[in-house]
Amino acid sequence: MHPNLSIFDLLLTPLYVLAAFAYAYTVTKKNIKNRPEYAYFTKGLMIRIFGAIALGLVYFFYYGGGDTINYHKTACAYSKLFFVNKEDFLLGWLGNAKSYFLPFDESTGYPVYRPTDSHAFFVVRLLVPIVTMGFYSYFSSAVLTALITYGGIWKLYQTFLQEFPQLKRELALACLFIPSCVFWGSGLMKDSFTLSATGWFTYAFYHFFIKKNRNLQYIVFLFISSFVILAIKPYIFFAILPGSILWLSNNTIKKINHAFLRMIATPLLLSFAGIGGFFALNQMGDSLGVYKVDKVLDQAVVVQQDMKADHYGGNAYDIGDFDASAGGVTLKAPQAIFAGIFRPGLWDVRNAVMLISALENSYLLFLTIFLLIKLKFFGFFRYINKNSLLLFSILFSIFFAFSVGLTVANFGSLVRLRIPELPFFVASLFIIKHHYDETIKFRTLDIKIK
Repeated sequence: MHPNLSIFDLLLTPLYVLAAFAYAYTVTKKNIKNRPEYAYFTKGLMIRIFGAIALGLVYFFYYGGGDTINYHKTACAYSKLFFVNKEDFLLGWLGNAKSYFLPFDESTGYPVYRPTDSHAFFVVRLLVPIVTMGFYSYFSSAVLTALITYGGIWKLYQTFLQEFPQLKRELALACLFIPSCVFWGSGLMKDSFTLSATGWFTYAFYHFFIKKNRNLQYIVFLFISSFVILAIKPYIFFAILPGSILWLSNNTIKKINHAFLRMIATPLLLSFAGIGGFFALNQMGDSLGVYKVDKVLDQAVVVQQDMKADHYGGNAYDIGDFDASAGGVTLKAPQAIFAGIFRPGLWDVRNAVMLISALENSYLLFLTIFLLIKLKFFGFFRYINKNSLLLFSILFSIFFAFSVGLTVANFGSLVRLRIPELPFFVASLFIIKHHYDETIKFRTLDIKIK
């Protein structure tokens, strides 16, 4: 057995999987009569648990170590400290700098991540109660993480379904079953929590601002999901906040029935949306840290240059150098967006893990080109503008792909960091393809009638 695994991994994990299945089965049975989408609830949860376990197996036996194992080690050390000295535990768990001097020893294990790495350490804080409930078993904790973070993914699926109820199967594939999201976004990693938080944010924003359900729970979901995103990966907010404001603006414009008033209101509302988004990001400077508005371009150059360094081996790729100015960044937008959505391609594959993403990306590239050709390019964007949620999904995908493609120059990081955009982009392609297929069907039917 691997030295970082225990007998509990063998004994408890099957029991936790069975308990998760029993929970999913109960929820499905309770809801499926009135809500047929619950036919996918158990399948979606089980595949994510499989992904969480697969991630651990790959890191233990293929990579021989890595982030997910380090998160587990650190969370276990702090959890065990709770039973040694509760005061010291609280001091460390809350991230006080004095936690460097906490009495960790061989009985507790030694933490890998420290409070000075605030983004990684926030994940540790979330994992401490999870590993405690998992009795310090890595794989039991992975099952619990998959179960806890599944809620945001499921809510994202339900949000799309409210707008496109006829696409249950396609949207289930986009939200629940994309292999990269299942593998990277289910286990003991940052990405599991940020992907789930992105789903919760979208669900709450849709109900509170778009559907105008003024329920306090949606404000709570918005606050908690925003807090989690900012605490772990602040750059996600550079995509989701402007996209959300434009979503709300576009939805407002579509409700103006008078054509002349709509023509006047459109540039005004979009201008206010842009200014409002910039102002909001600027006001959040302290929360964004190095990603604050006045530093983000400099940070992009630094990160991109670092990831091109030799210590990343043969997995590095290069979109070319750029300077930290709006013009320099804009010139790199096409390469960055393409990399953020469609790379690694089959020509980039260096190992089995990259192959999964490369096959996905090849399909997405083929489907995108197919739709652009069939809809004669501009028709593709006319379809997008027909629905505000669809517009938001494309905008978020493009903003996010741009930010990731610009700053990440290493395929190993890219395949993991890009997963928040994938459900939105894939769902968008399926929705556009459905509209195209329906249009062709009606045209064919009309010709036969004539």
